[in-house]
Amino acid sequence: MNLQSVGKNKEEIKDMYNTYFYETFKRLDFIAETGEGSYIIAEDGKQYLDFMAGIAVNSTGHCNPKVVEAIKEQAETMMHASNYCYTVPQVMLAELICKTIGMEKIYFQNSGAEANEAMIKLARKYGKDNFGPDRYNIITAKNSFHGRTLATLTATGQPGSAIQKNYDPFVPGFKYAEYNNLESFKELVDENTIAIMVEPVQGEGGVIPATKEFLEGLRKLCDDNNMLLLFDEVQTGWGRTGDVMGFMTYGVKPDCVSMAKAMGGGMPIGAMCTSAKLALTFGPGAHGSTYAGNPVCCAASYAQITEILENDLAGNSKTVGAYFMDRLKAIPHVKEVRGKGLMIGVEFDCDIANDVKYTSADNGLLMTAVRPSVIRFVPPLNVTKEDCDKAYDILESVVKELVGDK
Repeated sequence: MNLQSVGKNKEEIKDMYNTYFYETFKRLDFIAETGEGSYIIAEDGKQYLDFMAGIAVNSTGHCNPKVVEAIKEQAETMMHASNYCYTVPQVMLAELICKTIGMEKIYFQNSGAEANEAMIKLARKYGKDNFGPDRYNIITAKNSFHGRTLATLTATGQPGSAIQKNYDPFVPGFKYAEYNNLESFKELVDENTIAIMVEPVQGEGGVIPATKEFLEGLRKLCDDNNMLLLFDEVQTGWGRTGDVMGFMTYGVKPDCVSMAKAMGGGMPIGAMCTSAKLALTFGPGAHGSTYAGNPVCCAASYAQITEILENDLAGNSKTVGAYFMDRLKAIPHVKEVRGKGLMIGVEFDCDIANDVKYTSADNGLLMTAVRPSVIRFVPPLNVTKEDCDKAYDILESVVKELVGDK
């Protein structure tokens, strides 16, 4: 569906948006009509180099042919069946994921927030089932982001932020420790703590990678205290950090890991994976979802993950990510470049991130701003060095235009 097919022009579409939509997003000033590879093509034919990738979703590029074909084929066969039925795409995807990442059981969800919500519920039930009614507390990290359901919003360690403002009272049982500070986590552990939940790389927190020592320390802390280690890999999963999963980058295996975004190729799907023993916590009726594991979404995910694995896009993420990070250091006013693979944060020495985001979009480059001074790049994992060079040229020009070259 495009402007021509609905008989509307750009301004009419924008007026319709202003009439009917909640104003929770400040939209970019174009209509995304088609997508191909690393580019979004607007209604006027202008091409935008998409280093936002649908916010870390389109990891094999826009409209990847194999993903599109899988969606078409499945949609013509079975659009939806309840989870009381066996479906082939769901089972094939479950085997592919579990065998690839070394987990034993999977529970499908519809999004990253739902996957994290399920992970929180699993940890709480595990604690109460095995240790008593008060064993449900979870420690997360300050400046984390885990989703916008009420429980995942509470797990998000940003008290007083716009994300959390006026949604209280929050879900009880959460405490926040300093990220990359093992002692801070140790201080909050007590007899009622059942889990620690962190992102291997904080995304919304400013693209802050964990240190290997920190994650290794959390693993030991959980082992020593009969606690679960939960990794939120909604953004870091499936090649983003330079390995198939972020925990593989660090060599630290969690008890439970969530995923979404890149696994769907643009279709809404998420999941959590655990050991077979931990999966026993959820028996019949303990959790459920109408759409989770939808055949079309699973078929798309199977094609997407196969593309990532067969083309070693995690390897490309590592190689091209290192190249791009090195180049970005030369941009004026850059204070620090950090990240893993193709999850890259650029921190400026002044609060220009939002201006950079929107001015860059006007010039054909898309990225997100995650802090007043930090922009984030999460391009497709099959992005090329030539694409990175184009992005560099646009960003350099924009920064010089906004704040000069010194």
